[in-house]
Amino acid sequence: MVSPARIQRRRSRGWRAPRHSTYVGRPTRFGNPFHVVPAASQRGGPLDMWAVTYQGHTLGRWDNKTAARAEATDRYARWIREPEQADALRLFRALLHGRDLTCWCPLPANGQPDHCHAAVLLKLANQETTP
Repeated sequence: MVSPARIQRRRSRGWRAPRHSTYVGRPTRFGNPFHVVPAASQRGGPLDMWAVTYQGHTLGRWDNKTAARAEATDRYARWIREPEQADALRLFRALLHGRDLTCWCPLPANGQPDHCHAAVLLKLANQETTP
């Protein structure tokens, strides 16, 4: 049996998501509520930084997008395990177990960490649970 994988969605002509895969991006119930956005200065102009936001609040700023994506993914991993999310986590496990997951996030280079909430969902949906 082949393990489920995370697949990067593409806009290239002719690309189709594999059969039996599930899209888990933002507009779905599985989407990451922690957004990575270009940081703005106090005067509203752009900075050469990235921010992580949640429900309209800036949670922090990072010098590069990779670091901000890592933070947003880490926050999602902690958030989905909170007691208030227990029902959602059970539902996500039931719906996503054994399925490939698709998302727009770039795939990591070999040996690099995967800073995408789909990687978190893939792990959670397919881990062994204790009764």
